[in-house]
Amino acid sequence: MSELHGGAKFALERIVFFSDAVFAIAITLLVLEIEVPHLPPDAPVHEYWAELGRLIPNFLAFVLSFLVIGRFWLSHHQIFSRVTHFDVALVWPNLLYLLAIGVMPFTTAFVAAGHNTFVPALCYNLNLLLTGILAWFLMFWIEHKGLAVPGPDNRYSGSPGVIAAAALAVALAFVIPQISQFAMVTLPLWRLVFHRKGAA
Repeated sequence: MSELHGGAKFALERIVFFSDAVFAIAITLLVLEIEVPHLPPDAPVHEYWAELGRLIPNFLAFVLSFLVIGRFWLSHHQIFSRVTHFDVALVWPNLLYLLAIGVMPFTTAFVAAGHNTFVPALCYNLNLLLTGILAWFLMFWIEHKGLAVPGPDNRYSGSPGVIAAAALAVALAFVIPQISQFAMVTLPLWRLVFHRKGAA
């Protein structure tokens, strides 16, 4: 482990830049999964509206995943803004975290194409849960290794709340898969619970 100067600073910056690129590509791939309707120029207006209506599940899945990936990126940014030391082993938990992020465009397209039936919904929710767990593990690794300045964001950067909300979504997938992703709207509540628990 070394102080952030010279090669260590450059190595950490490379990790951050690479991570930002993965987040950006994942978000870009989300919208590429939404197929543009192909209709003849003389098609009646109602057919255009019907085609757009058919894409509503895709748009809803896109918006949810966009917000989730954006929240994970913000958490990642908060974590690494506190890092003051570099350890080459940090690369591996970060790569595992990015792997889960990189899979999200696929599970998003899967859940939209499958109309939120059980298997697609379960795969998507498990992807969210795994990403939350890996985000927490990344924070734990950084904190355990003493790589970051101590602060409230280190332990409670939203990951416990994401894990709780995603676990609820996984459970709901076995009962009502069509609306199981709505469990993610409870994220602010879980964050408040864990924030109060951490402050106690």
